[in-house]
Amino acid sequence: MQLIAKDSDRNVARMLDGFDYPAILVSADYEILATNELYTATFGEIPRDRGSRCYEISHGYRVPCDQAGESCPLLACKSSGSKERVLHIHSTPRGKEHVDVEMLPIRGDDGELKYFVEILKPVTIASAEFSTQQMVGRSPAFNRLVDMINLVAARDTSVLLMGESGTGKELAAKAIHDASPRHKHTMVTVECAGLTETLFESELFGHVKGAFTGAVSNKPGLLENAEGGTLFLDEIGDVPLGMQVKLLRLIETGSYRAVGSTQLKRAQFRLICATHKNLMEQVVSGAFREDLYYRINAFPIVLPPLRERREDVGLIAKSILSKLSPDENYRLTDSGIKMLSECHFAGNVRELRNILERATIFAHSNIIDLKILERCLLDAAPRQKIPETFLWEDLKTREVRYLNDLLSYCQGDKAQAAKIAGISLRSFYRKQGSIF
Repeated sequence: MQLIAKDSDRNVARMLDGFDYPAILVSADYEILATNELYTATFGEIPRDRGSRCYEISHGYRVPCDQAGESCPLLACKSSGSKERVLHIHSTPRGKEHVDVEMLPIRGDDGELKYFVEILKPVTIASAEFSTQQMVGRSPAFNRLVDMINLVAARDTSVLLMGESGTGKELAAKAIHDASPRHKHTMVTVECAGLTETLFESELFGHVKGAFTGAVSNKPGLLENAEGGTLFLDEIGDVPLGMQVKLLRLIETGSYRAVGSTQLKRAQFRLICATHKNLMEQVVSGAFREDLYYRINAFPIVLPPLRERREDVGLIAKSILSKLSPDENYRLTDSGIKMLSECHFAGNVRELRNILERATIFAHSNIIDLKILERCLLDAAPRQKIPETFLWEDLKTREVRYLNDLLSYCQGDKAQAAKIAGISLRSFYRKQGSIF
């Protein structure tokens, strides 16, 4: 334990050593009073020669987080009088990192809030710098996504990943698996698109010799590889209607039969599904079973399109270039990053990757500038611009439209809508009262 302020309550500060994560003791005016050893080992020592505010040390801000455009857990704690949490990006000796911040209030003898314990849990499922293996970003939309993944990863709840093509649903599925208790086992991906009912059943469940023409030997299904791990069904909306019944039975009973076999097998896995389609519309049209929809949609997560993550384009581009040509050390100019961040990207990250791969071919050195990128964009489809009404629409109007659409999608379920929006149910009700 490290005491920062001389007048710190030593008995209160000692409680920090009881936490399994980095923790600090903070006063009601944001001053850091003490830290535990895990904090020092993770984030470094805090200077003793001056008063240090939590927002200064963690973010480099001169004002509290809520005045710098972020959620402040301490302010929320003061308001509610109970535990609060938020996902932040903190400055660390290793650079910017995502941190799950939990704030606990401590009252004095008079009942007034006197201290706050801030517990900082490093989030390893995403990178706030750049990475060739993980999701990358710092934008508010990306942080909400990371927060949702971080919340559900530790549970066995079925997750439905939704969003446009190219938004990174498979990376999100991998992040959930890697942060789950099942991470030591395999995550098996099944590409549902383009498979006939017979092929899908054989791929998933396996088949026995003689089950159909060409089945010359027993073949185990992908389910066996996913035992104890995660089954990721990509483009679940393309599963043939006849196969949906068997998939529903698998989810409900945890049992299945290989094609051509009478032997009942058991399966133990965590289910994650993904789709770019509107499954509710498919339910209404009869193309997707309603009972299956509600089985896989226990915890929906909507991945934001790249045009809603413009602040992340530079980081994502750097990560893509590093993966495409690890030895070439390609670098984008500031003007190139600015132009890319203004693109519409109908194909999202996948489209950005294609443009950057073309750029590495056209580039005469390791510098990718505006002229090279313009050539790549001209060779592709013309760059689309967002209508001015969208660009200059006031935030309140955009919020009204977003929450209306979200509530409609959730069929009036405010709790589900609040989860997807990344806000508390109380905040959703408050906003509902002001806009609906």
